[in-house]
Amino acid sequence: MQVDKVIPVLRIFDYAKAIEFYRDWLEFEVEWEHRFEPGAPVYIQLTKNGITLHLSEHHGDGSPGIQIFVWCTGLKTYHEALLAKRYTYGHPGLEKAFYEAWSMQVIDPFGNKITFNEKI
Repeated sequence: MQVDKVIPVLRIFDYAKAIEFYRDWLEFEVEWEHRFEPGAPVYIQLTKNGITLHLSEHHGDGSPGIQIFVWCTGLKTYHEALLAKRYTYGHPGLEKAFYEAWSMQVIDPFGNKITFNEKI
């Protein structure tokens, strides 16, 4: 077996809050959205610099509160950019982790966590 990509599915409950958090604050690009019919739950694909996430309002598509661990570079600059946006619901810290990395965790409005890490 060879894996090409792993895409986590994150459970969401409010489309507007998800867009505000992922697109407007974290600067993910919405690649596509799908609803079976108007008013039905939404399923969204987002990407940013090699990260792909699926967000779903569908019951059974994941449980809130999962954690995603991301290795990256340029974390301090990204951290500063996020703080400069003054997002009401998020002010992540940047700390040195025990595994010799800078670490920043963000928590979405549904309890899902993304920890961005850069080796020191």
